[in-house]
Order: sequence, then C-alpha cells, then structure tokens
Amino acid sequence: MTRALITGISGQDGSYLAEHLIEEDVEVHGIIRRHSVAENQDNRLENLPITTHYGDMLDEGSLYQIVKQVKPNYIFNLAAMSHVRISWEMPAFTIKTNGLGVLNILEVIRQEIPTAKFYQASSSEMFGNSVDDDGYQRLTTPMHPTSPYGCAKVMGYNLTRHYRNAFGMHASNGILFNHESPRRGSNFVTNKVCKTAVEIWKGKTEVLELGNLDSYRDWGHSYDYVRAMWKIVNQEKPDDWIVSTGITRSVRDMCKVVFKYLDMNYEDYVVQDPKYMRPEELRYLRGDCDETMFKLNWLPTYQFEDMMHEMVDYWKERL
Repeated sequence: MTRALITGISGQDGSYLAEHLIEEDVEVHGIIRRHSVAENQDNRLENLPITTHYGDMLDEGSLYQIVKQVKPNYIFNLAAMSHVRISWEMPAFTIKTNGLGVLNILEVIRQEIPTAKFYQASSSEMFGNSVDDDGYQRLTTPMHPTSPYGCAKVMGYNLTRHYRNAFGMHASNGILFNHESPRRGSNFVTNKVCKTAVEIWKGKTEVLELGNLDSYRDWGHSYDYVRAMWKIVNQEKPDDWIVSTGITRSVRDMCKVVFKYLDMNYEDYVVQDPKYMRPEELRYLRGDCDETMFKLNWLPTYQFEDMMHEMVDYWKERL
C-alpha cells in the first residue's frame, strides 16, 4: 500500500492533508512532538485511521528511526515554528526548526529512501515586501523576507531546490500564501478576529485588539491548499509552485466581513495596539497562481467570505 509520512501532522494543514490522503487510499503516518498535555498532540486528528510517531525535526536520530520503520513513498514536511510574530521572540529556534529541520529530513531521505517524493511547505513570507510591478508575487519575484520566519523558510526552500538539483531527488516546494480554517490556532489573526468577534457578540468581552489593519494578504482555505500539495508531489517532474487565490484583502476588510456577519460594525469594537505591530511590517502579499491552476488542474473551492463565515460559525457553536 502507498504510504505517506507527514511531519507536523497535528497542525491545521496536517490534519486536512491526512484526511485527503485517506480519501486517496494512502496509508498515513505522522510525526508529532510530545506535549505535556496529550490533547494538544491529537485534538485535530481524532478518529482518523492514522499511525503517529514521536519525533522532532531537530532530532535526526528520531527521523532516521521513523523513516526506516515507515518506508514512505511520500514525505510532506509541514513541521515548523509557524507563528511569524513569535519568530522575533524565538529567532534561533525558528531558524533551527524551519531551516535546519528541512536539512535533517532531506538528508534522511537522501540516505534511506532516495526515490521517495518530498514536499516542502514553503511560504509567501519568503517574498517579504518584494512585489512585481503588476502587484503579484511569483517564482521569479526576488525574496526579501521581513522576519526570522521568512528567512528560515527561504533556507528550507533553497535546500529543497539544492537536493533536487544535486542528488536528483523528487523534491518540490509549494509556496503557499496565507490559508486558514476553523482549525487554525486562535493566536493567528484570522481566527483571533473570528473568536473575539463572537465573544463580543455573546457579551463575553468588549474589544478586539489588533496590530496593522492595513496589512494585505492573499487568503485561501487549508482544505483547498492540501489538495494542491497532493497534486504537486504527483507531478512527473519535481518543481516549485505558487498556491494562492490571486486576490488580496486587508485585515480591515476581514474585520468588516466578520462583524457584518454578526450584524455589528467593526469600528465600534476594534482597536489597534502597538504590541501587535511587527518590527518590520510585511505590507502586501498576492500570489500569481495562474500556472498552478492550469498545469495542476486545481481551483480553490472556498470564497473568502464563505471561509470567514465558517470560522465564525465554528466559534458560535464552540463558545
């Protein structure tokens, strides 16, 4: 049976990808880091027929052991220190996990299962404030990251390309622009907005504190983007791909959509707090995904408003 190994399987993307691979009759294995609270490890994976293994991207021995045991046909590296703002507070850990961690798993693959197909979760944060004249970012856009997270992701991106070119490995990058869902951590801005708006709507709190309301992002849904991952690793030749919607909106626009859905005016409740501002602000992201849509025969199924409404409904039920 075809086997896949997902690092970071307990995250938003990992859980959606596991579900999709199961639909494709793939035997799914995942690597999780041990937490003192067990529910933190598998609360997104409940009732899924998968096998999990304890490991860490910085513990090469655990990676070798797991790969030798599983012998996967596909490896999806989704593990990361994934919070951009926190990467300034933990820059060394971020660089090690998101950069050196990629090197570790690539080395394990090269030595143990060189014919396996590898997917690296790269990020639009790698571009930083570099934007082409037409307002898009694409594979040819210079990468000028504006955070330790973005810098580390550039390292992982280039290592993946290097191992592909130097060793003939089937190693591909998916440069995913921002993607969200109800499974997103509530300390990320999209779910923070949705959760707090519902708390305000229910009378549990009074204000929503945010940073830069005029940061623009290209937001899609994780459900759609993991399907692009599967298409990427199944291309005959490995390559690098932009995965996005091609539409950009501001944090302010998001607040308008969310609060309007709850019959409220965001201006009555949203305040800016300097503590949520980035040391170097990333102002604008918009991905050119035309080639990906055409060559991979892939299209997003979620509209932005539908995604935000789904996240609001999740918190209305949960709270």
